[in-house]
Amino acid sequence: MTMEQQQKHRVVIVGGGFGGLFAARKLGGSGFDVTLLDKRNFHTFQPLLYQVAAGMLTTGDVCTPHRVTLRRKKNVRTLMSTAYDIDPATHTLYHEHGELKYDTLIVATGVKHAYFGNDQWAEVAPGLKTVEHALRMRRKIFYAFETAELISDEAERAPWLNFVVVGAGPTGVELAGAIAELAHRTMVDDFRQVDPQQARILLVEGADRVLPVYPAKLSRKAAAMLAELGVEIITDTLVSAIDESGVVMKGPQGEQRVPARTVLWAAGVRASVFGEILADKTGATRERGGRLRVKSDLSLAQYPDIFVIGDLAACTDRKGKDVPGLAPAAIQQGEYLAKMLKRRAAGKQTPAFAYKDQGSMAVIGRNRAVGNLPWFTIAGFSAWLLWVLIHIYALIGSERRLRVMLQWVWKYFTRRTGDRLITGRPPNTRRLQQEHGSAAATPDTVRASSQTSTPDPAP
Repeated sequence: MTMEQQQKHRVVIVGGGFGGLFAARKLGGSGFDVTLLDKRNFHTFQPLLYQVAAGMLTTGDVCTPHRVTLRRKKNVRTLMSTAYDIDPATHTLYHEHGELKYDTLIVATGVKHAYFGNDQWAEVAPGLKTVEHALRMRRKIFYAFETAELISDEAERAPWLNFVVVGAGPTGVELAGAIAELAHRTMVDDFRQVDPQQARILLVEGADRVLPVYPAKLSRKAAAMLAELGVEIITDTLVSAIDESGVVMKGPQGEQRVPARTVLWAAGVRASVFGEILADKTGATRERGGRLRVKSDLSLAQYPDIFVIGDLAACTDRKGKDVPGLAPAAIQQGEYLAKMLKRRAAGKQTPAFAYKDQGSMAVIGRNRAVGNLPWFTIAGFSAWLLWVLIHIYALIGSERRLRVMLQWVWKYFTRRTGDRLITGRPPNTRRLQQEHGSAAATPDTVRASSQTSTPDPAP
């Protein structure tokens, strides 16, 4: 390493989501020595993960390798590794393959699902934060329909056609709408014994309406759109138990159990593992959901060299407004930090962070969406069209934008969803083996059988 490299200000960014990636991009070409560390080698466009779960898009449509995005930024390197500890006193970050010294640390590791003290539910009710979660959901959704096709008894088949989505925020609403579109519109003619239109999609919310953070008018419109798709909305109801065969809910009508083989989680988040470690090592104030309180310049109290951005940060900007945990906010924070570091290096001051509210939108299905925008609210086809344009523009890479746009156009006119592949281990195969004995034919038993059979002759 040359003397010039040694003297460069070292910026380490943990997390390659919206905040971390946009900070790295804006620091590209600067005089800083920048390292982006993430346990995955790609960025995920989270707002479209539900479309991967519903088979509308593939993982390649919503994921971009960090190296590809940053390849022209010669002062930025990317490392695929998991951060597991930090020593603020020595400015050292520890990860699974070594350690990194930093002059400035930016933590953008986001949040994970919170099951309100019932972490065992994660095994049967996956959430939707990563591409792995989306693929797991996709397996559960399509495996349920495939299994229902195999069952002739209607009583036994019914739980496989019951889909319960817990949480009616934007993610839950989008998931419920996508499954309803699949069952009641897209796959109607694809099965012979089972009618997908018999599927029940239940959307469960603890508040008194769907999209509780939206204006009441938009919540009512969203509820009407969901009802048009056949989604059953259950409000003022909390989930008290989840297992492989169903859900127990407590609401105004008392306690009820719904038999369902597919339960999807869209309620509650908490700080990432590294976020919790950072809080322990720095004494940072934790707020609702484990988010770390930061100052108006996004730094931690007592640690001006450590910044937290994105979903992990609990921030009040210079206008006194609480910054929401949304992708636009994370992008703005990442770009703000890059600008601030450059100005600081030039001996200039930068005002505290100010969030520009761009609103939020939730798509419910074909031609159906609602939007709570800064100057107005919007619903219906116009909202759906605006949602499409915004998300096409927001995707990283012109090739990806074109590919997704062409897929959406094709699927809009044909009503076809192409990526219904059930990859990996199908859900519940162990349980099926236990219920039906060792003779139950599952993919694992078939593979084991083929391994013990007479081998093919050598070519």
